[in-house]
Amino acid sequence: MATELEKRGCDITGPLWSAHVLDSAPEKIAQVHLDYLHSGADCISTVGYQVSGMGFAELGRPAAEAARALRESVAIAETARQEFRRGPGRRVFIAASLGPYGAALHNGAEFHGNYDIGFDELVTFHAERLGVIAETNADLVALETVPSLEEGRAITTALTGFRNLRAWVSFTCKDVVHVAHGERLADCADVLEVVPQVVAVGINCTAPHLIGRLIAAARAGTTKPIFVYPNSGELWDAAKRRWYGSSNVGEFAAMAAGWYEAGAQAVGGCCRTTPAHIRAVRDVLDTKVADVPIGM
Repeated sequence: MATELEKRGCDITGPLWSAHVLDSAPEKIAQVHLDYLHSGADCISTVGYQVSGMGFAELGRPAAEAARALRESVAIAETARQEFRRGPGRRVFIAASLGPYGAALHNGAEFHGNYDIGFDELVTFHAERLGVIAETNADLVALETVPSLEEGRAITTALTGFRNLRAWVSFTCKDVVHVAHGERLADCADVLEVVPQVVAVGINCTAPHLIGRLIAAARAGTTKPIFVYPNSGELWDAAKRRWYGSSNVGEFAAMAAGWYEAGAQAVGGCCRTTPAHIRAVRDVLDTKVADVPIGM
């Protein structure tokens, strides 16, 4: 979403990231959703990742505006889905994207998870936003880029207050065994295993070349479906606040086929991936799924 909004001339450099565009050009968000749907996406995620009462307060805006922004992010995705369904569209899911506490700090803390906050406060942070999403028509909640076991536990605790919600919890990882903060991905997945509201365990905002082995690491801790949506292959320079390196759409799609074969039930893309990446992944996976005999 962010990559595509930038291409359309949107300024996402502020602390709310893509959510700034909710104020300036919501129609561009809807168009990006449509571009991904027409490229083969089965699930679109909202621009709520960076939205929180804490983040809005930093800008002198009340918590009520943060709640409104979360609701609007879902409504825009609904509009795009309705437009897509006017044609011969397939079933589409809307995932309300919610970032970790570190995202609200907008200083890269989600990539190490060293927070100066207690567990109860972390639960409250997530519960405030989940309470808003529980009143929308989102099909799922995507709790994304989670860096630590403790934040995974805080999320599951917050979820228990909203029995109508279904969510996936997705971790960002630093190698083929560990999440960003250092705990084993298998242990993080194990914490989610006993939570009925968590429908899948995810890996996102992670280098694509790590994903194959991370699928195995996650599977060691869970029987739930595994979702993977890594970055494009480019790298983020936090000091200079810029991406560098390159991404090859064909190579990404080929790796995606390997992730599917390794046991991922859903495959997509995170930072710097584009509709072209999703189209290529869709084409490759449609071929793979067609090769699976009916009943298997």
